[in-house]
Amino acid sequence: MPLALLALTLSAFAIGTTEFVIVGLVPTIAQDMGVSLPSAGLLVSLYALGVAIGAPVLTALTGRWNRKAVLLTIMSLFVIGNLLAWMAPNYGSLITARILTGLAHGVFFSIGSTIATSLVPKEKEASAIAIMFTGLTVALVTGVPLGTWIGQNFGWNATFLVVSALGLVALIGSALLVPSNLKKAVPATLSQQLSVLTQPRLLLVYAMTAVGYGGTFVAFTYLVPILEQVSGFESSFISLIMLVYGVSVAVGNIWGGRLADRLGPIKALYIMFTALALVLLAFTFTAGNPVTAVLTVLIWGAFAFGNVPGLQVYVVQLAERYTPQAVDVASGLNIAAFNVGIALGSLMGGAIIDGMSLMDTPWIGALIVVLALLLTRLSGALDKRHQLQTV
Repeated sequence: MPLALLALTLSAFAIGTTEFVIVGLVPTIAQDMGVSLPSAGLLVSLYALGVAIGAPVLTALTGRWNRKAVLLTIMSLFVIGNLLAWMAPNYGSLITARILTGLAHGVFFSIGSTIATSLVPKEKEASAIAIMFTGLTVALVTGVPLGTWIGQNFGWNATFLVVSALGLVALIGSALLVPSNLKKAVPATLSQQLSVLTQPRLLLVYAMTAVGYGGTFVAFTYLVPILEQVSGFESSFISLIMLVYGVSVAVGNIWGGRLADRLGPIKALYIMFTALALVLLAFTFTAGNPVTAVLTVLIWGAFAFGNVPGLQVYVVQLAERYTPQAVDVASGLNIAAFNVGIALGSLMGGAIIDGMSLMDTPWIGALIVVLALLLTRLSGALDKRHQLQTV
């Protein structure tokens, strides 16, 4: 395995940690900054919007740049964004820092796969991408609980200092190990990008992605306040629960990918969205007991991100059918759709807490996931109609 691939994996680990660790720090930041829980939850929403904008827009703008130059620029932006978050004197400056970091995140995962595949022979491209994305999985298993623990014991801003140090190591590793003569893909033309946005079948999948993730993040954004205020856990236990959740996510990702391979993406998504809606609904009733709360969170993690492989594979399959000239663009826009869902779900969760209560977030999130399930059934029905027409 090329050492340059390890630098990309470390970058993915640092970026994954800074994206999701904020969920464990929401109550701490709210208390320290003197803002409400919904206001602190905006740090999740606005970061996700930064990713959603950064992925398609900044990737297109830097399409003709040298790939290594883009990588070093965005990792520098990532380090600066986390340093600004560490030094943030007030809530407004922390929001600015999060948006900057989100922009870097969006571009990294748009070009990271291209760089990873250029480092290995053709027959090892899929493995190279998988290795890079293990950085995200490891971040959920170890980076997020560790970052939560650091934030609760040394102050939330200490977490961002540690993440910026990780980003700096990844930046130096990329500068030293990633070759400068990387092959550069031909940038998609504006008309090719627009063809993706005007294809109804792809827009339907983006809606499935955004709604499915939005339903999860209505409640997940405020998971820590629920565990503290409703389940009765001390803050010292939260990082351990996040570790359990992260392990469950890692297992769910692997299982979700195998399920999509075996049954096809649509059938796998039926199962994932149905189970996710049931788990969120159940959490409304199980959160009041510490034991049932942890068991529900464990099951929740297995299904919350297990739909990612199926959604990504499905987008690529439909893009190859309807917009074969812009498959990469279509795939990148699905990453943006994930983050639009995270942003809207977090915003909705904050509005629910303001107007209703903390424990109304899980069952409302479940209803939104049911909508994703209905959209999935519609897309499956359209697939069957297409198959009949082509016979």
